[in-house]
Amino acid sequence: MTTTLEPPVTEAPALGIHTDLSNADYHADKTSLSSSGARKLLAPSTPAHFRYEQDNPQPATKTFDYGNAAHKLVLGNGPELAVIDHDMWNTKAAKAEVLEARERGAIPLKQHEMDMVAAMAAQIRKHSLASALLDPAYGAPEQSGFWIDGPTGIRRRVRFDWLPSIQEGRLIIPDYKTAADASERAMEKDIEKYGYNQQADWYEDAARELGLGGQDAELLLIVQEKKAPYLINVIGIEFGSRIIGGAKNRAAIEKFAECMASGDWPGYGDEPNYLALPGYAENRDKEMYL
Repeated sequence: MTTTLEPPVTEAPALGIHTDLSNADYHADKTSLSSSGARKLLAPSTPAHFRYEQDNPQPATKTFDYGNAAHKLVLGNGPELAVIDHDMWNTKAAKAEVLEARERGAIPLKQHEMDMVAAMAAQIRKHSLASALLDPAYGAPEQSGFWIDGPTGIRRRVRFDWLPSIQEGRLIIPDYKTAADASERAMEKDIEKYGYNQQADWYEDAARELGLGGQDAELLLIVQEKKAPYLINVIGIEFGSRIIGGAKNRAAIEKFAECMASGDWPGYGDEPNYLALPGYAENRDKEMYL
């Protein structure tokens, strides 16, 4: 008789705030929906993309390495940073060291990359508002929360970059991000591209549901450029954009509940999708050719 070994069942984290839940355990919970997951469920992505990424964690990239390394030095929590002391990483010895670092959960960096993220962290400490929002005397990094969505009954989750420990007055939730360009013009595009208005609504809703803040709770993005002089821009999301983000989140939550109930995670559909030219191209070509 052949015995089939079933994979161990990982118990979903309990509802409420978790101060010491690892990043891996947080992301391993497939029974709950996160802010990034909500954005992945909606077009131009699909539930099929969302489910595939749940089942197939994406490999590390240099972009994520830089961001995670900066998070480590700025927030004081995260994976080990391992300097790989080779000028070139295409040698057998260097590749072996990089692989060994990845296998133990560390982020491999060249010395100049380590110097870069250290300089970024130093600039954060010099910025009056950013340093106050991330003051270790008044908050803690990487706090996770789980709660039940009232309308659908699904589990929702959040992982705050930083959560203030003094719950008096209005709650301001700082979220640290790195970017090539932190200017207002660039960040307006990034708000749309990465759904930061959805993130703002999600985190503010989480704060209320978890009893951390009231209706005036607000997410502020601390955005830092990855090139010297490593400038910082503290950005809030305007009210109207957060309302739109909330409506998109609600659509994603309902889609997640539907997919969880049915077990079906659809892609682009099984019927033809008839498309028009983009509006700008249609207007241009009508004028030129019609």
